[in-house]
Amino acid sequence: MADRDEKPALRPMLPADVPALAAIFGASVDELTAEDYDEDQRAAWMATAEDEGAFGARLSAMLTLVATMAGAPAGFASLKDNARIDMLFVDPALARRGIGTLLVDACEKLAKARGAKALAVDAPDAARPFFERRRYVPQSRQSVPVNGEWLASTRLELKVEAA
Repeated sequence: MADRDEKPALRPMLPADVPALAAIFGASVDELTAEDYDEDQRAAWMATAEDEGAFGARLSAMLTLVATMAGAPAGFASLKDNARIDMLFVDPALARRGIGTLLVDACEKLAKARGAKALAVDAPDAARPFFERRRYVPQSRQSVPVNGEWLASTRLELKVEAA
């Protein structure tokens, strides 16, 4: 376990990270979204990472950044088309240590540097306050089918030219 005072570091995803990122994804969905989704919904969402090859291919198709603590993956974020944070997950054991902030800061800077005018995210209710504190503005509510279950989220957007 990482020291409480240790600061997270940031680096690009490596192919060898995929098993650890799949585990972080599953633990994060299971533990941090329990108030938003029932057990069947969480199981359906977690199942999207069971095929590590497909999960790794999805992450590799985007710019995926990994936050590390003591050299081990602690969280990750994926920037899709320089316009959307497609994935943001932090190891629940390391939540509230600045890992999510570090990852989103990097995504925002990269999107802005690459000419994006806005950055969107589809956030579960548990993550919505985090993004609203960062000046993301709710745009719409949606439900999407995932492995036979419907998962609700809120699309939020940040105008990055003013960020």
